[in-house]
Amino acid sequence: MFDKKNDNENSTNDVYRPAKGNAKVVIGHGVSIVGEIKQADEVQIDGDADIVVKTDNLVVGMTGECKGTVETLNADIWGSFNGDIKAEGNLTIQEEGKVSGTVEYQNIQIKLGGKLSGDIKISDKIQPIKKEDKKEEDEDSISLQEAANKEE
Repeated sequence: MFDKKNDNENSTNDVYRPAKGNAKVVIGHGVSIVGEIKQADEVQIDGDADIVVKTDNLVVGMTGECKGTVETLNADIWGSFNGDIKAEGNLTIQEEGKVSGTVEYQNIQIKLGGKLSGDIKISDKIQPIKKEDKKEEDEDSISLQEAANKEE
């Protein structure tokens, strides 16, 4: 009825070793931090932060003020962000959100009242046209002028 766990088993629910995907950093209201955050899946800033971070999800809360360099998949800005941000997925600026600096994004949503300023660049994943494909098309196609000359 009550089985003992073997010492050799790797438990993913161990208190001292959270399962992968649970690496969350929260900088609370009234807290100030300067530095670099590494290997965090989610970063939430409700205080003041001057950081360098690469994460999957960034949330700057309504009381949050963040500046620095951020690379993220998704960013949700409720407070203010100033610096370099690269959002490979979605960048959402909420009603009270303010984003300024160098901003590169793939998808963006700015809610009514949200503010965006600075050097803004959309990052589409457009594949360049291959030269071989273009040559094949050029050989098979003729111009309208050539077609008109052939009919005459």
